[in-house]
Amino acid sequence: MNRNVLISGASIAGPALAYWLGRHGFQPTVVELAPALRQGGQAVDFRGETHLTVLERMGLLPELRRIQTGGSPIRFVDERGHTLLDLPAEFTGGAIEVLRGDLARVLHEHSAPWAEYIFGDSIVSLTETSSGVRADFQSGISRDFDLVIGADGLHSNVRRLAFGPEEDYVSHLGYYAATWQLPNDLGVGKTSVGYNVPGRLASVGADHRDPARAGAFFVFAAPELSYDRHASEQQKRVIDNAFSGLGWEVPHLLASLHQAPDLYFDSISRVDVDTWSTGRVCLVGDAACGATIGGMGTGTAVVAAYVLAGELARAQGDHRAAFARYEHRLRKYAEGCQAGGDRTGKFLAPATATGIRLRNTLLSRRLFLNGMLKLGEKVSSTVALPDYPADPSRISW
Repeated sequence: MNRNVLISGASIAGPALAYWLGRHGFQPTVVELAPALRQGGQAVDFRGETHLTVLERMGLLPELRRIQTGGSPIRFVDERGHTLLDLPAEFTGGAIEVLRGDLARVLHEHSAPWAEYIFGDSIVSLTETSSGVRADFQSGISRDFDLVIGADGLHSNVRRLAFGPEEDYVSHLGYYAATWQLPNDLGVGKTSVGYNVPGRLASVGADHRDPARAGAFFVFAAPELSYDRHASEQQKRVIDNAFSGLGWEVPHLLASLHQAPDLYFDSISRVDVDTWSTGRVCLVGDAACGATIGGMGTGTAVVAAYVLAGELARAQGDHRAAFARYEHRLRKYAEGCQAGGDRTGKFLAPATATGIRLRNTLLSRRLFLNGMLKLGEKVSSTVALPDYPADPSRISW
């Protein structure tokens, strides 16, 4: 009955899917290249009725509310530190904002009773047979599964193996983003502070858990660059070159970059896959329909995991019917959420001084700001969620 499911990726979509598959009586196995759950990371948010309904059905709302950051307001300043624009916490943080690492930990804890987790390994090949899929792993082992799900993000390994090369599905949107941790020796508080010049944003905000620490967030416009995604020193040089010579606190932040052990650096891109499944392999979350930033990817991933597991249960493991219904229910919704990511780079780092002034002027008007907030809530709540009854023997909380 197609109960033995391999999931690639243990960030957000993977553990969320493992939770729901376990609740429906499946046996999920989650493989993750990293040696352990990734800690910390940027804040992620949930907004609108659809996101909150899924979290409520998972029983996670009380716990997430206990560990939420309270939102991350941002203040844009000029070179001398004078305020140009204040944006409230709800603009960036939605209804609930939590650190990505905290969310991954909670999802892992709730899915662990029913899921096998394999860290420090990765799939190197997939071979579909008449009755399942043979997965060969980097560690040298091979195992057979009924189904394989790629929940491994923008640079999905499963998508590459089963669908084709990344360049066929990932489009560069003209910007790059970087984050890293540093000591909070600038004394910034809970409000992040950002400085713009055309095509570039440099910002910093205190760590919500440890005010002695801070996080830098840089965005810059650039054509598609050639660099090694696993060579952090090379990436640091790219960032340094993009921001060299700027004022405000940029030199201080760049100096901290060279001491940072935990750099995240990637293009702002979007994923478009014509069909989210092929044979016994299916994609979920950013691997299927992602945007690096601003596409409500975290909320969409949790919703997609709920629907995919529910449709597999409803179809009693008939993967063809389940995959088709899953995509039919969610594609339009996911693409609507994803569209916000197309504008993120231009919003954070407008290409011209006129564009920066126009953004600041419009968002300083409360009526315009409220309209954008309502639009975000509306987009994230445009899909009807079926009720998929769980296996009663698997309900433990």
